[in-house]
Amino acid sequence: MPIRIDDALPAKQNLEIENIFVMSNMRADMQDIRPLKIIILNLMPTKLETETQLLRLLSNSPLQVDIDFLQVESHIAKNVSKSHMDKFYKVFNDIKNNRYDGMIITGAPVEHLEYEEVDYWDELCRIMEWSKKNVYSTFHICWGAQAGLYYHYGIKKHKLPKKMFGVFPHRSLDVTHPLMRGLDDEYYVPHSRHTDISRQDIAQVKQLQIISYSEMSGVHIVSDMDCRQFFVTGHSEYDRDTLAKEYFRDKAKGLDIDIPYNYFPNDDENLVPIMSWKSSASLIFSNWLNYFVYQKTPYDLSQL
Repeated sequence: MPIRIDDALPAKQNLEIENIFVMSNMRADMQDIRPLKIIILNLMPTKLETETQLLRLLSNSPLQVDIDFLQVESHIAKNVSKSHMDKFYKVFNDIKNNRYDGMIITGAPVEHLEYEEVDYWDELCRIMEWSKKNVYSTFHICWGAQAGLYYHYGIKKHKLPKKMFGVFPHRSLDVTHPLMRGLDDEYYVPHSRHTDISRQDIAQVKQLQIISYSEMSGVHIVSDMDCRQFFVTGHSEYDRDTLAKEYFRDKAKGLDIDIPYNYFPNDDENLVPIMSWKSSASLIFSNWLNYFVYQKTPYDLSQL
C-alpha cells in the first residue's frame, strides 16, 4: 500500500532504502481515489523507530494511505527533538473534528504505574472516547491494548512475576476470523511487558472475543464483536534488533533481565537474532487494513 507521508519525515528515507512504496504528496494529489485516512497515536519513547516500523507494515497493499501522527500534549517526549514533534505531529485539538478510517494506539513504557497515575491518562481517555465516533477501527498495541481494555471494558492488568520477554508461538482461536486469514497454524510474535491481562477476565465480557492466544505468553489479540476495536498485546511491528536493544540496555543498567526467549540463536547474545515474525506481522496488519478498514468504512467519512 503506498504510504503518503511528509517528504521530510526521517522514516521516508529508511523505507525507500527497503524498497517500500512511499508516495510523494505531488503524486498522491494526482490520483483520483479516496485514500484511507489513518492516525497513529505514538506513545513510544522511540518515536522515529516506531514511525518506521508501523509505516512499513501499513505499506503492503495496493491502495493509498494518508498518515497523521498524533502526540499527547500532557507529556513531553524526551528522546526526540521538539522540532520533529512540532513538524510531524498533531495534537488532539488539531484533529478532534476530523474522521479517520483507522487508528493505531501504540504501547508505552508506563506499566509500573496505575493507569490513573500516568500523566497523560485523562487526555488518552478523551482520545479513546473521541475514537468511538470519529474512527471506524482502532488497533491498540501492548500497553495501549491494556489501557483500551481498561477504559472501554474495565478489565484490569496484572503484574507478572517476571518480564514477558522474547518471541513466543501463538495459535488462532478462530481460524475463520478475517484478521487471522493466511496465518500458519503456529506463528510467532515478540512480547516485551511486565503486566498481563487475564483470559478469564476477558471471558466475562460478552462484547469481547479472544482470537489469538499463546500457552506461554497468554492472550494475544482481543476483538470486540463488531470488529471496530482490536487489542493486541504483542509487538509484531518490532524490528529484528528491537528486543536486543532492550536487553543490552537493561543489562548495562544492571537490571535483572533474562535473555529474550527464542530470539538469539542458541541463546548466544553475540549472534544476530532470528526474525521469525516478519510474515505474520505483515499479514495481521494487512488483514486489519483490508477487512476492517478498507472494506468496512463508508466512502464518505461524514457518514461514519
